[in-house]
Amino acid sequence: MDLSAGIHQMSVGQPTVVGAMMCLTCKGVCTGFQPHSWRKACTVCHCSQEEHAPNSDLEDDRKMGRLLADSRYSHLTTKVKGGDGFRVYKRNRMIITNPVVSRKDPTFHTITYDWAPPGLTQKLAMQYMEMLPEDRRPVAGTEGASHRRRQLVRQLPLHDHDPQQCHAQSEAELQAMATYVKSFKEQALGVGEVALPGDGEKAQEKNGKAPGEPAQPITNGTAEKKKKKSEYRCSGCGELAAEDSPVVYAERAGYQELWHPTCFVCAECGEALVDLVYFWKNGSLLCGRHYAQSVRPRCPGCDELIFSELYENGADGQPWHKEHHCCWECGQNLNTPCPCAIRKLRPV
Repeated sequence: MDLSAGIHQMSVGQPTVVGAMMCLTCKGVCTGFQPHSWRKACTVCHCSQEEHAPNSDLEDDRKMGRLLADSRYSHLTTKVKGGDGFRVYKRNRMIITNPVVSRKDPTFHTITYDWAPPGLTQKLAMQYMEMLPEDRRPVAGTEGASHRRRQLVRQLPLHDHDPQQCHAQSEAELQAMATYVKSFKEQALGVGEVALPGDGEKAQEKNGKAPGEPAQPITNGTAEKKKKKSEYRCSGCGELAAEDSPVVYAERAGYQELWHPTCFVCAECGEALVDLVYFWKNGSLLCGRHYAQSVRPRCPGCDELIFSELYENGADGQPWHKEHHCCWECGQNLNTPCPCAIRKLRPV
């Protein structure tokens, strides 16, 4: 990681969001995301960036590419031509074309999924999608697709692993963040793999490991081979997994564990793990946000992880960057009576 480049980027202030659309919560009030200088929120409506219409698909893929780069899942990314080693997520899209039966000339109905599990037959991929709630299926142009993109921002904040998105870090903080990022990419980051129950070994064989990298050991492998498919149980709900229905494997957990698609969720927030990206810690699946918060404190003001030992605990018990423990309106430290709050309490 180029720390000097990070310092240069941060010296010119917080990067702005270009082309973002109206707030999805404050429709008709906020017509576009106007970034605060250091808060991850809009100066017009005070809503977070995730509550605003997302940027382009390419921007999403660039963010995911940065997360997966330099990890055992870099095979899910590709280099950008002329990008000086920059990598972009090879997001798997799926297009389903069905004939429309009518008396007139034959027509076709096309459904595009913004994301689908990679490496599957279309039949198995469709089985997987049909197991998800209808409003969570990432069909292009639907609420399911919008929800997926909001979850990319919520569960996998770019500022959790890219110092260029953070506000005015010192050299020591940059070094600490670089160590943290390297650690989670080596020890916690994972991407779930979809297969039928009992096909964990096949999933392991096709998980794209680099040449010469040792395979993840399968606990009780002999017992696995003898086990009937009908005996596989979901590690989330404990219920049996149907032998002809897809399940999700997590390499970090070992291939003796499997989950129903709807049970592959963050142990902290209960949300489905977007694009099957998980962080494994102490025998639990976590989304990126809650994994990060289990390792480092997060400032409620700027939403960034705190890599300095000099921070302030507010009256709410939460840790804050000292300079961010302040009022939205006037910037006064919240440990003293805020004139903005006093004005709001006065009768009109």
